[in-house]
Amino acid sequence: MSVIPCEQNKGLRDQIERFAEVLKTEAHKLGDHGLDEKDFYNSGLFRGAVERVRGQFSATMRGKREFAQHALNHMEDGGFIAGWDLTEDANRNDYIVRLSSGRTAIIDLKGCLDGNNTNIFERPANADEFVIWSICTNPGADPRKNAWSGIHTRLSAEMISRNQRVDGVVIWDMVCGTIGRPCPKLLDASRATDLGPFRIPPACVYLLPAAIPSIANPHAPAQPLANVELLTAFHACFLGRDDELHHVDFDIARKGGELVRKTTVRRGGVVQQESEMTAIRRV
Repeated sequence: MSVIPCEQNKGLRDQIERFAEVLKTEAHKLGDHGLDEKDFYNSGLFRGAVERVRGQFSATMRGKREFAQHALNHMEDGGFIAGWDLTEDANRNDYIVRLSSGRTAIIDLKGCLDGNNTNIFERPANADEFVIWSICTNPGADPRKNAWSGIHTRLSAEMISRNQRVDGVVIWDMVCGTIGRPCPKLLDASRATDLGPFRIPPACVYLLPAAIPSIANPHAPAQPLANVELLTAFHACFLGRDDELHHVDFDIARKGGELVRKTTVRRGGVVQQESEMTAIRRV
């Protein structure tokens, strides 16, 4: 049982770690810096270059935006949505989606969910539906750790603390189904979809509660797929199966003077992961 069907490719992760060690010890042989080994490592050149590359990978949204826009275009071309555009706050890489019913959905694009950026969201006043879409392009990241950290540790705490409803989460990107993140859904190759240069499996869809739990109403079950038109579109367009949908329930209670909550993730009617009653501490 797992919070998400895929898992990290341990072999690739080991190769990344071994290559990182080689890079740390052999970097002085690269380039035309003209420094000997001792001066090279004392100069800060290596550390500075690593931090620069790391920052460039973390900051750029170009590849993520390209993937998202290919997916939304495919949904529009197939008649699953009426259209889409960037929101006015384009710096956050959010999208406004015109649904076939006339409703409006807002997508907040995130990277890997195990990061502080997951905590930064605001449901717009004009959103009939509000969905967070995680595009985690690091093939060395652990998808199970990211999914649980994002949904339980971060999103549930923020939603309950700030009374901010999120209708659902999509965890899906161009690394899904690659050697870095093998996807069991692609055991049936006919379920793959070609999006421009990408070939991807069905999306992982998480349905969250329609209401924030309270002491008066402590159990907040996941809403049905039919209630979230945008997630219905993702599910239908990209060949999802109903037994692959994730339903996320929240429960809260008071323990001493502290508010505690439990997160339960179900897939195919079976509990895949469930927390203890844990304190709501925003990270």
